[in-house]
Amino acid sequence: MYQLSILITTLFVVFISINASPILRDGLPSRYHVSGVIQLPYAEISEPFESWIDVDAGFSRIDYYGGAAKTIQRKGQSDQDFGANYKIVPMSDEQVLNKISCFQANGSKEDMVDVQHTLPDLSSFQDLGPAEWRGIKCQMYQAIDQEGDKKSTYTYYINADTKHPVHYEMFGYDTLIGSHFDKYTIDYYNYDEETIDPAIFHITDEMTCTGFPGPGLEHTTPRVLFNPMSEYINQHNEDYIESSFEKFKHTHRHKYENEHEHRQRMKIFRQNVRYINTRNRASLPYKMKINKFADRTDDELRVLRGRRYTKGYNGGLPFPKQELINSNQPIPDSIDWRIMGAVTPVKDQGICGSCWSFGTTGTIEGSYFVKYGTSIRLSEQDLVDCSWGFGNNGCDGGEEFRAYQYIMKHDGIALEDAYGPYLQEDSFCHHDNITKGAKILGYVNITEGDEEALRIAIATRGPVSVGIDAAHKGFLFYASGVFYDPDCGNTPDALDHAVLAVGYGTLNGDDYWLVKNSWSTYWGNDGYVLMSRRNNNCGVATAATYVIIQ
Repeated sequence: MYQLSILITTLFVVFISINASPILRDGLPSRYHVSGVIQLPYAEISEPFESWIDVDAGFSRIDYYGGAAKTIQRKGQSDQDFGANYKIVPMSDEQVLNKISCFQANGSKEDMVDVQHTLPDLSSFQDLGPAEWRGIKCQMYQAIDQEGDKKSTYTYYINADTKHPVHYEMFGYDTLIGSHFDKYTIDYYNYDEETIDPAIFHITDEMTCTGFPGPGLEHTTPRVLFNPMSEYINQHNEDYIESSFEKFKHTHRHKYENEHEHRQRMKIFRQNVRYINTRNRASLPYKMKINKFADRTDDELRVLRGRRYTKGYNGGLPFPKQELINSNQPIPDSIDWRIMGAVTPVKDQGICGSCWSFGTTGTIEGSYFVKYGTSIRLSEQDLVDCSWGFGNNGCDGGEEFRAYQYIMKHDGIALEDAYGPYLQEDSFCHHDNITKGAKILGYVNITEGDEEALRIAIATRGPVSVGIDAAHKGFLFYASGVFYDPDCGNTPDALDHAVLAVGYGTLNGDDYWLVKNSWSTYWGNDGYVLMSRRNNNCGVATAATYVIIQ
């Protein structure tokens, strides 16, 4: 890999006329510093940045989220030197927390690296004369790009007095789908054209830059990962999105009825990919990735969260917390019931709001294992088809306690093999004369919001069914790390998804619940998520239940 000590040695040999005033080149100043905020309204993102650009030096640097992620672009100088992109971010793994690491992507003959501007190139814009932007007297410039049914309009405002950048916006309209296919804006502030300290582009001599570890769809498109601003300023977004979308469709075998739906899906995909990439630059305690849901609307995904809420007492027994504490039964600092064989493989509920049935079968399977030492696989389809009389609505949602009551009334729940495969849709109930896999005597409500009680329950009783607030994009595209979202609700009425808590532990100082989801192994970390134990985030401890096996 390119050693940074060599980079620093040659960094400013080409730094010409360092004290000279910048001049316009191709409609852009040759040297400037500016801060700003990228607004992505469809993805509900505001991303702050600060940038330093020096064309003569052949370097640019852009920091995101106050320096949580830094990118540096070194311009190619010859047919042998194609330049390089660098990304400096905190990286956490099982051994090290937030180690500042450098990743590198070299340019090529076909794609030589250049400095990255954060202002648009005015040479392609038309001067539309005086205008106002939020009370500021400006000069307005505009460029329009028409390609088939797609029209992209770029508008740029410059302060009429100071000549400083004020605002840049892009609106993309597609007449085929009859709506905007893209929109983003950039607000600028703190602009100057002063001499830039060479240290701004310096990366520590001791640090060696490497390629990104591990495979992934995102790693096949390094330009946007290593140089995110190029998507907005250089208008590289369409090529990047189209190639990424083709790989996504192939990976997840998604097909669409016609060109109209194809463009709609790509529009959704574009916003979700931007959300993922942007939030991954924000130094969160978890990472996100593109998964099979990246082309789906919020309404379509809402059906996955089929847990309902009924106010009032649900008929469960109280949790004997004090009794368990007095028994002096040791409570380990961490536990993973998967290792012991109490957890069956991750399943996929499909596009059916049956998460409540998976939470139900999961805790019964776990409790059965704890009591008898034997693993069984129970039928979610039995519950989807047959528990309507207890208030559940099949693929349109339900609650675990209603499923427990159905199982108690009908003397058990069917084995998966005996009842038949899961169909991800409502079907005919046929539970008569079916081999039952487990019978329950009752169910227990773990004290609402008591995280210590939940930890004791998991340690002593096995996997526990829990409700969570899953209506957040961060959770939808979770990949690794400890998931924490300050906007995640923890009140009973906020819990819209049922999952299975199969353990707990600590990762790099962050306490977590180990949670099994029912969105297939292609979601999360092989179907699992580490959910923060901080302040009952997302309500893991709000409505937890387990069963008493007969």
